[in-house]
Amino acid sequence: MDKHTTQPPWDQVLVDIVDYVNAEPDFSELSYTTARHCLMDTLGCGLEALEYPACRKLLGPVVPGATLAGGAKVPGTGDQLDPVKAAFDIGAMVRWLDFNDTWLAAEWGHPSDNLGGILAVSDWLSRQADTHGQQSLTMRDVLTAMIQAHEIQGCLALENSFNRVGLDHVVLVKVATTAVVSRLLGLSREQQLAALSLAWIDGQSLRTYRHAPNTGSRKSWAAGDATSRGVRLALIAQTGEMGYPTALTAETWGFYDVSFGGQPFAFQRPYGDYVMQNILFKISYPAEFHGQTAAEAAIALHQQLKDQGYSTDDIAQVRIRTHESCIRIIDKQGPLNNPADRDHCVQYMVAVALLFGRLTSADYEDDIAADPRIDALRERIRCVEDPQFTRDYLDPEKRSIANAVHVELHDGEQLDERVIEYPLGHRRRRSEGVPLLEAKFQRNLQRVLTPEAAAAAWSASCDPARLEAMPVRQYVDLYQPLS
Repeated sequence: MDKHTTQPPWDQVLVDIVDYVNAEPDFSELSYTTARHCLMDTLGCGLEALEYPACRKLLGPVVPGATLAGGAKVPGTGDQLDPVKAAFDIGAMVRWLDFNDTWLAAEWGHPSDNLGGILAVSDWLSRQADTHGQQSLTMRDVLTAMIQAHEIQGCLALENSFNRVGLDHVVLVKVATTAVVSRLLGLSREQQLAALSLAWIDGQSLRTYRHAPNTGSRKSWAAGDATSRGVRLALIAQTGEMGYPTALTAETWGFYDVSFGGQPFAFQRPYGDYVMQNILFKISYPAEFHGQTAAEAAIALHQQLKDQGYSTDDIAQVRIRTHESCIRIIDKQGPLNNPADRDHCVQYMVAVALLFGRLTSADYEDDIAADPRIDALRERIRCVEDPQFTRDYLDPEKRSIANAVHVELHDGEQLDERVIEYPLGHRRRRSEGVPLLEAKFQRNLQRVLTPEAAAAAWSASCDPARLEAMPVRQYVDLYQPLS
């Protein structure tokens, strides 16, 4: 048979992912505990985003009336939708404020973005099973899928930088969602491979909306778009639509040649549960993660300035000693045009922290940004790379995100440099961070849910055995909005 009409073997990268999601889960209790905290934090971030009209306007049926009885519910809203649109809505909510978990490596990203597709599909399948008297998916299934999606996205990110070729990290959300949702939907192995190939040859998002002069709000719904696209491609593959075995490696036309400089992916480790165990939670500050420790240091310096009788007017200059990725991503000068621009500027984060001793989602809005002291202070803040910080950032045993903030005053006084290597949400500070993470979840539950619903969701989420045994639809039903 002619070589051009014979189907070649599936790319090994696709095979490895499918084999991983189909294998009997062998994850540690630490991974399931961390996944439960991730579930709480991710949904809480979505509830907080519902307070922002710019997010709300994107939610709901694609066109008026396009709801679905027995469809997936969007927590904190009254919407019940098809799983593709529900995945978009949940994904957009949890990513909107840049406050959900983070993974930093050669590529960075937010693996909990995949909860959009995972929860929407699991809830829809749970309701369908209930209607037909079948066994429902449980929240244990959701946690397992979360661990798998985190691992797929995170392991692909460890050694492969998509941003360096101009692609946005949400390509990995689409791929991870496609993989785990295909299994949840019960696709055959061949259909799962087809779905993954469709994800890789799909059009991939450019990073245009994350960088000046085009930084904009699409970065807040790009992950929702990606996770919903993963659901859509899995549903297409479920129909028996063909796949493309060398989607990555095909000469000239494959992903590697078209979009990755002709280079194959590199891998640091096999798939397991490493990523979930080492995920970074954003506990204190809704800011791009490379600047988290800088914000924490600046808030400590704010108090020191205050205690010594100084104000930010007395600051001559601020130096941020940092790692290379921070400089590449969030070292910004010049005008910042919107909240999406500001929450990706380390100078803005540090200026607000030094001025007010805080950094909240509201601090990126126009009314706060209009304070002339912020831009005046930004002009006196500069970043310099510390090569050791960069090495420690890439070290798989450390995974630090170090920043050191040094303040020099006009009178010649210099405050002691504040060095923070590991942010509060790091695994090395987990015992310190978990109580604060749970408090964050409680606050977010109370924003848009009825008091009864907030109490019920809190109670169920904090009881591991009860949570894991709950049918997905019962857990999602707890998130009843105030109106």
